Amino acid sequence: MIDTGREGWGVEGGGEEGGVGVGGGAGKGEGEGYEFGRWREKERDASRVEAFSDAVIAIVLTLMAVELLQLSPQRPEGQELPETLFHEWPAYLAYVITFVIVGQVWLTHHNMWRYVVKVDQLLLVLNLLLLLFVAAIPFAAILLADNLRGTVADQRLTATIYVGTVLGEALFFNLSWWWARRRRLLDPGLDPRLARAVARRFLLGPLLYVVAFGISFVDPVLSLVAYFLLTGLYLIRGPGDLPSSRPARA
Repeated sequence: MIDTGREGWGVEGGGEEGGVGVGGGAGKGEGEGYEFGRWREKERDASRVEAFSDAVIAIVLTLMAVELLQLSPQRPEGQELPETLFHEWPAYLAYVITFVIVGQVWLTHHNMWRYVVKVDQLLLVLNLLLLLFVAAIPFAAILLADNLRGTVADQRLTATIYVGTVLGEALFFNLSWWWARRRRLLDPGLDPRLARAVARRFLLGPLLYVVAFGISFVDPVLSLVAYFLLTGLYLIRGPGDLPSSRPARA
């Protein structure tokens, strides 16, 4: 008697998992007849990674503005508004510098990912770790603003936390680009010489942030100004940036 109690088994056909039917015909081998299988899974482009990263950076900028650009709800009696505003200068300084840094992160991320045509699991993880440090920037900026008028030890500690945060995102930028090149996740039309030039430019970030960190031991406030000026170097067009627009011919 033929046992037909197991669903999917028939007299002639093989089981769904590659079983053998009564007629002796072999079922499909593992992965046979399928476009995707255990050792050949479906690839994905970079569109969702870019959209998610843009959302995180937008939230970071919003939170930073909400936290740093607020006045104390109770103005000291007899204090005029200009004096109150001047009293909050550390928060405004931290906001401007941090906005420039996060803006530079977004520009670099935007320019880099237009060359990434597909992603793998590790590149997703590296991008998440990059965003981990980006999301911590408002915390570091607020901590810095609250301690710019503190003791020298407090200023140096907060400057260390700040540089650790921005240095972390810069390092993961470098790792992401290195991995994308190594695993051939970039557009095949990208000139390898341009890819190497972009990699060299990315290396400037960690080096410049370490320089600013050294300045913090001399003057923490001066180190903030150094961050601002060093980040401004990225505004100068270089390898990996969008091309300049050209006027249309008549």
